[in-house]
Amino acid sequence: MNIKSVFSVSTLLGVSLVALAAPSGQPSVSTPITDLKYGPTGISDGVHGELYAAPAFGDVSRGPHGTFIKMPAGFVSPPHTHSDDYWSVVLTGVMVNGRPGSKDIPLPAGSYYFQKGGEVHVTKCLTATECVFFVNQIGKFDFMKAE
Repeated sequence: MNIKSVFSVSTLLGVSLVALAAPSGQPSVSTPITDLKYGPTGISDGVHGELYAAPAFGDVSRGPHGTFIKMPAGFVSPPHTHSDDYWSVVLTGVMVNGRPGSKDIPLPAGSYYFQKGGEVHVTKCLTATECVFFVNQIGKFDFMKAE
């Protein structure tokens, strides 16, 4: 595959994701980071605290959404799955997202990862300060501990 084909496929994929996630019929919005309203998620690692979420669009508990998530410093999730795929960008801190037992690949601010729905994984915040990441998902955000 040549670079032009890769660019075309990447552009098409990017446009498709935006089209899936864009809130139809809504006015344009500009929200300063200081205006984000974070609330509890009920998801904790039992040691470092709970994840907090702030909506950008949609409803994290009901369907398609774009959501900012704060993860406490040192947080390590239990192995878990989600029903639907999601796309994520790390905004602050250094995170890891991978299969249990796999080599940690540090994801500093600006990094991207994709998480396939139904795939068991672990998410971590490696830094001494909280990690913040943005999740874009076509379904609701659920969290099911793996057995």
